[in-house]
Amino acid sequence: MRSGGSVYLRLSTRTIEQPARMMTPELQQGITDGAYWLRKPGPNCDLVVAYTGAVAPEAIEAVGLLGDSRRDVGLLAITSADRLHAGWTAARKMRRGRRGAPYLSHIEKLLSSLPRDCSIVSVIDGHPATLGWLGGVCGHRMEALGVEHFGQTGTIQDLYRHHGIDANGIVDAAEGLSAGAPVLHRKMAV
Repeated sequence: MRSGGSVYLRLSTRTIEQPARMMTPELQQGITDGAYWLRKPGPNCDLVVAYTGAVAPEAIEAVGLLGDSRRDVGLLAITSADRLHAGWTAARKMRRGRRGAPYLSHIEKLLSSLPRDCSIVSVIDGHPATLGWLGGVCGHRMEALGVEHFGQTGTIQDLYRHHGIDANGIVDAAEGLSAGAPVLHRKMAV
């Protein structure tokens, strides 16, 4: 029996420049399945920043700031936390009680190449629990950033700084999770 579904669209008034990229079949499938590497992690990756939605510029900027003191940082663009989680849950259910070749979900395939001691910082301009489960996929250390209290007013920059989801907040979370030299550069307050 097939079950229905629905789509939740969250609208933002923030304009975000779309990255120039060649739309390969692999990229198209990743976008459809819920995530793709905007910046693939290198072989010595000790940190991944995973983001979704309107915080893309902050995540991209944070990865740039982290580049001087962290090796091979990955940047995971999440197009649908719901599809990723549903795929992961379905794969886990399929593996229960079955023998043979395991079925891996899309997120398991994306994260399985990361070293065991790699850390993940997720960032969303919504509730942090939306992406907080990512650390449980392959057992990576995790810091989930987001908005836990709603109702504040201000500029995007002021609110993101208040909630710790601006570039500096992402850098601070990364610095607290991963070993390495202190991060030398921060974004200057405007």
